[in-house]
Amino acid sequence: MPRVSDEHLAARRQQILDAARRCFRRDGFHNTSMQDVIKEAGLSVGAVYRYFPSKNDLITAIAQSVVGGAEGLFADLAAADPPLPLVDALDRALTYVDTQTGPDGMLPLAIQVWSEAQRDAALAEFVARTYTAFRGHFVTLARRAHAAGELPADADPEAVGAALFALVPGYFMQRILTGSPDRHTYLAGVRALLAPPRP
Repeated sequence: MPRVSDEHLAARRQQILDAARRCFRRDGFHNTSMQDVIKEAGLSVGAVYRYFPSKNDLITAIAQSVVGGAEGLFADLAAADPPLPLVDALDRALTYVDTQTGPDGMLPLAIQVWSEAQRDAALAEFVARTYTAFRGHFVTLARRAHAAGELPADADPEAVGAALFALVPGYFMQRILTGSPDRHTYLAGVRALLAPPRP
């Protein structure tokens, strides 16, 4: 019997994930069954269960795909040489967010992942670990900005990084739930908040 190639296995796994993503987007995690995913993927029961023994395994894989692109971007922002000004780094992060908030984007599923993490301990651990790593990249940004004199001497880079990171989900939650504000308006608000007070 010929050996199935790694490329074929990866393509089949992606086919199932794409089908699950469409189902989850359309009907939500709780209203989607494994049978729905099997039907959407157009595969046999055995083919789907070979890759994902349960719906929770599918949800975890979706969660990992949601955060994959953001992890690389945030790491690159933190390592940029020379260091990026904080608002410029935030602008680049939000530019990425804009590519992921539409009907084909990954971020609408992030909200479902957060909700599911409240009842699934394994997913909660994954989400906590992932978002702690994200926040760490923004703390690195804040440390480098502090060293460059962009922040007041008494600023705490840990606190600044945590607050800066919070602006990212804050932005995409508003975009997904209300359709606004646009990135330029949001960044104008951030700049106004960060501007030193006039004498």
